[in-house]
Amino acid sequence: MARATADLAARTPAQRLRDALQELASSDDAEVPSATALCELAGVSRNALYRYHTDVLHELHKLQHRRHRNPARTDQTVQRLRDENAELQSRVTKLAALVDHYFAAWQETSSLLRRREREIADLRRNVKPKLVSLRNG
Repeated sequence: MARATADLAARTPAQRLRDALQELASSDDAEVPSATALCELAGVSRNALYRYHTDVLHELHKLQHRRHRNPARTDQTVQRLRDENAELQSRVTKLAALVDHYFAAWQETSSLLRRREREIADLRRNVKPKLVSLRNG
């Protein structure tokens, strides 16, 4: 950690931003790079990027436009999102079925419990208590 801090201190923010931009440009990530990602990677605040390093910001915008225009990346991202959406819909359907099942089981159990309570109450009313001696005689 101390080495990383010393490395950050040895290079200027502009150098760190350019290196981070180059790293983002060379990554195979399907995501479009953002100013936040660039600043986190370079260890520079977003305010500094927007205020003092507009040249790097323009390069970032160019990179973002290139990534947006690359149909293969967009198609891959869209397909990945569609697959993820289909999986989530499947999970929601299964979850709804489980909720229906457990609700029906709860209703049936509640009905049985009420019936049993009524039966016990009827038995208690109809049965006359008998006194039992606890002495051994």
